[in-house]
Amino acid sequence: MPEKNAMGRRITLNAANLATSLVLLFLVLSAAASAARAESDHGIVRVKSAVSMSEAISRIKADLAAKGIKFFLEVDQSKLASEAGITLRPSTLLIFGNPPLGTQFITANPNAGLDWPVRLLLTQDDNGDVWAVWTDFDWIAKRHNISNREAQFKMATMVVRSITSTITAK
Repeated sequence: MPEKNAMGRRITLNAANLATSLVLLFLVLSAAASAARAESDHGIVRVKSAVSMSEAISRIKADLAAKGIKFFLEVDQSKLASEAGITLRPSTLLIFGNPPLGTQFITANPNAGLDWPVRLLLTQDDNGDVWAVWTDFDWIAKRHNISNREAQFKMATMVVRSITSTITAK
């Protein structure tokens, strides 16, 4: 009989440990999912800059040059708005890319050309905070149904995070 009670206690203890482990796993997975949603909301990733708008633009352009990434265009959207008689907070779109990487997405699906080269928006909010904003590369992969370029999408994500890291510290 004592062996039967001991075995019952072990089963109960193992079941309790399993339940605790499952609850912890659920909490960890829920937290990870929440963090991903906060960072990439509807395919848009935002990173707060620690520097001014002009400094952010300068740092990003310098980092692109240092990395050998081709810079295509700077569009001062607030200037264009002003010329049209519209007031717009500071907003500048930077377009850049690495053709050997970016064109791989277009060869997977020509419609991916809508999202390449990379577009990075620098914008200033009502509080004066500057934000770097771009389209999440996983979202782009899903949008264009590209499933055979996972390593390239990860590389693009790492590169844009590296570039924007230049503006997150003073």
